[in-house]
Amino acid sequence: MARYTGPAFKKSRRLGFSTLESGKELRKRNTLPGQHGTSRKKLSEYGIQMQEKQKVRIMYGLTEKQFKKTFEAAGKKKGIHGTNLLIMLESRLDNIVYRMGLAKTRRASRQLVNHGHILVNGKRVDIPSYQVKPGDTVSVRESSLNHPVIKECLENNAKTVSYVTFDAKTMSGTYVRYPEREELNAEINESLIVEFYNR
Repeated sequence: MARYTGPAFKKSRRLGFSTLESGKELRKRNTLPGQHGTSRKKLSEYGIQMQEKQKVRIMYGLTEKQFKKTFEAAGKKKGIHGTNLLIMLESRLDNIVYRMGLAKTRRASRQLVNHGHILVNGKRVDIPSYQVKPGDTVSVRESSLNHPVIKECLENNAKTVSYVTFDAKTMSGTYVRYPEREELNAEINESLIVEFYNR
């Protein structure tokens, strides 16, 4: 299955969940997409589990294959499987770039990484799924310091999360530590994702 590149608002309305984590998509219209915005049908247990998986997969912008691979890798780590999955998704380079406020959306941050604008510990990395480790420094390439997308986002003073630091003067930041579960989206029930794959 290819990565979804259509309207993010439509997916958020379909799931009843803000995939952009801003809530903007649901404030304007909270009904299902379509001409009549039909009412939501009651889901089966399987449907609920699959919808939860889709929420997280679409939020982080992964294909089905990538998401399952990340899920399996999370199961090999010590700790709670579902929490490990969310931490691994948060540790992706495209997500760290987004969390540092260098892009408005994860989709935009993935493009910045793909086009080689981002350095990790001084080396160019153009793989969005690259797993950033605590202590790693993420910075903007010297030739990209005046990139319009980056400049616009920094001028809007996007908030960063506590487990990431960013200095607009040096255009670099650090992934300080792995996030705690409480710091991640409270609307996600990761245990349903584990149940979906373990059924």
